[in-house]
Amino acid sequence: MARDQIDMTPLSSREELVGWLEAGIKPKSEFRIGTEHEKTPFTLKDHNPVPYEGTRGIQALLEGMRLLLGWEPIMEKGNIIGLYDVTGGGAISLEPGGQFELSGAPVETIHQTASELMAHLAQVREIAEPLGIGFLGLGMTPSWSRAQMPVMPKGRYRIMTDYMPKVGKYGLDMMYRTCTVQTNLDFCSEADMVKKLRVSVALQPIATALFANSPFTEGKPNGFLSFRAEIWRDTDNARAGMIPWAFEDGMGFERWVDYALDVPMYFVKRGDDYIDVAGSSFRDFFAGKNSKLPGEKPTLSDWSNHLSTLFPEVRLKRYLEMRGADGVPWKQLPSLSAFWTGLLYDDCSLDAAWDIAKRWSAEQRQAIRDEVPRHGFKTRIGNGYLYEVAKECLVLAHAGLRHREKIDHLGRDETRFLEPLDCILDKGRTPAEEMLLKFNGPWRHSVDPVYDEYAF
Repeated sequence: MARDQIDMTPLSSREELVGWLEAGIKPKSEFRIGTEHEKTPFTLKDHNPVPYEGTRGIQALLEGMRLLLGWEPIMEKGNIIGLYDVTGGGAISLEPGGQFELSGAPVETIHQTASELMAHLAQVREIAEPLGIGFLGLGMTPSWSRAQMPVMPKGRYRIMTDYMPKVGKYGLDMMYRTCTVQTNLDFCSEADMVKKLRVSVALQPIATALFANSPFTEGKPNGFLSFRAEIWRDTDNARAGMIPWAFEDGMGFERWVDYALDVPMYFVKRGDDYIDVAGSSFRDFFAGKNSKLPGEKPTLSDWSNHLSTLFPEVRLKRYLEMRGADGVPWKQLPSLSAFWTGLLYDDCSLDAAWDIAKRWSAEQRQAIRDEVPRHGFKTRIGNGYLYEVAKECLVLAHAGLRHREKIDHLGRDETRFLEPLDCILDKGRTPAEEMLLKFNGPWRHSVDPVYDEYAF
């Protein structure tokens, strides 16, 4: 979530950067699950993008949500750009093209994740429908060109928009035309963090295949099952990808700090202003050598904000963020949290998942990542296919959730949230392949029905 931190404590040592990450260590009893999802707003009348301004725009939607929820507005230069729940810790924010993001509160169970999601969608509908706004559960806008996308009034996005074309082919598509669902999970020690990070980076292509849901660009099939995943292969490779060094000896918080110090920055925030420092390193800033802020040292806020602009397949902050999945319809959204919680929060499943992940070299992990956007479950792994590994992982996720024994009021455990993934594997087709079957069949080569069938 792009909500900028505010802590103006000046930093004086590398140890403080490491300490900031280490502060995320929690006892297992305090492990939580955070789910973030983005959805694309569209006009119900003619299926166009929704502008920020106007009586039926994003601004009006956020103002309506503020009145309904009583959440604190997040303002920038007089514009409302998000909402924050002071009591629960959840937030609503805007991505560059108006994608509406719920950053869920940290909760104990997937049941609570699902309840939070249902409440949020009901609240959004209550405000959005009278404004003539709907929301789409896809990994990428299926019919709009980049030029059609609205621009949200956020200073950090202006800087990123200028910088992205210099460092990759698809950065602007990532910003303005894609949607994701993410899961955020905790660790109880540095070793636990490293193990979970390695397992989730290696197995991220499994989630990409299970959630592959972006087969259309500007009204036509684009040749991929997850074009969103393909976009990330050429967005800004200095800050994205499969981080092979995380599998080397000596991996830990310090190694992540050293990585982050050398990733080019986008901005520094001072008061309400975003200072464009794109391309310069945090390491130079730390040494007082930033040409835009000569002699000035970074603050804890600057460090936290910089970490939020790193985009590897799994991101370390004070928790781990799983970043490999396309946006999907609401029924499947809790499945991502269920999948990763089952794999990572149960010691037996985590050990077994590591047994799978450690079979592959860095080159094999990269090859799987490179192939999965186009081939999904048919991605080759050695003599077999990703499909078989996905089945193994789902068995482990089921076992992990069963062991957790988190029961809802009807006596059901959390495995029920894996049912959409079970269905996908039973059919052997990714969500994108299901959609392509409709496109080539009942939809008669039009993507327009998506605005009914895949709306929230």
